[in-house]
Amino acid sequence: MQYIRIASIDDPLFARMHRLMQEVFPPEEVLAFDLWKEPLEDPGIRVFVAVHEGEVVGATEYRYYADLNVAMTDFTIIGREGLGIGRFLARERQKDLNALAAAHGKQLYGMFAEIYDPYRVENHEFGGIKPMDPFVRREVLSHLGYKRIDFPYVHPSWQNDGEAVSGLDLCFLPTNEDQDSLEADLIVTFLTRYYAVLPQKPQAWVEMVERLSGMDRVPLRPI
Repeated sequence: MQYIRIASIDDPLFARMHRLMQEVFPPEEVLAFDLWKEPLEDPGIRVFVAVHEGEVVGATEYRYYADLNVAMTDFTIIGREGLGIGRFLARERQKDLNALAAAHGKQLYGMFAEIYDPYRVENHEFGGIKPMDPFVRREVLSHLGYKRIDFPYVHPSWQNDGEAVSGLDLCFLPTNEDQDSLEADLIVTFLTRYYAVLPQKPQAWVEMVERLSGMDRVPLRPI
């Protein structure tokens, strides 16, 4: 299996990856094809696909913020069972992020991720692909060491329509697995920067960020 970076919407592998995203994710979670042009050309956004026998069977997007020394996993797609795609993507992503942090003389502090909570929202079937089942994904991410950041979370819809998307938790994978809380100002800085690309912010998101701004630290809970 190959781990190949995509840096242009003209790359034929990108079209295959975008189709896979549309098959797996709900519409409000998928950025339109043409709007990927600038993100893919951004050196700070890293999009890789898992290619098996010439076919895109998985993908992951993530980014590293050198000044914050944290990463964000935007998404991970496992398109076929029985190939060890999830482990392959997680291993290759971690190696890449460790190298990026080391290049800045640091050890990675941790990695954010949004995780569906199927106990609150049960209608995400993810294209019928069993490894993408929200219950499975949540347990896998728990095994990897992710913890739920304990506050009510919403995010702006990627359709940029000003709607608030709920049914997810913002989680964090600390390099120190004994860490039990996270700096609130780090969360605010990260969220403000991450969603700067979406000008239409729902009021619920604005109020959430304001509440976080008044806090010191936020507990990390098991998922």
